[in-house]
Amino acid sequence: MTPRLVLQLAALLGGLGVGIGAFGAHGLRPLLEAAGRFDTFETAVRYQFYHTLALLALGVLWAARPELRGLGLPAWLWLSGTVVFSGSLYALCFTGITKLGAVAPVGGLLLIAGWVALLLAARQV
Repeated sequence: MTPRLVLQLAALLGGLGVGIGAFGAHGLRPLLEAAGRFDTFETAVRYQFYHTLALLALGVLWAARPELRGLGLPAWLWLSGTVVFSGSLYALCFTGITKLGAVAPVGGLLLIAGWVALLLAARQV
């Protein structure tokens, strides 16, 4: 992973977050509310944005300080955690397959691991 790729992924996740969030809030809100999944959907969007901003900050830091080693690992963990966590919640909302809710904690663990990896990488600063 490179700083450029991290910034590109942050841009992609951010754009998708806006699109998915707007579509859910406006176009799908009645459907999500009827299924009792609007809060779940909002959680997925929120965590996607939290980690999009984290990726963006990481990419900016890494671009400014390319000598910092170990910043690729938190980026990969946040990316994969976001895809698994938010993706499983989106899938749950749109399919109603409640077993998908059991996948979200795996994504949450990946997100936590990303923060731990950043903590360890910050020892270089």
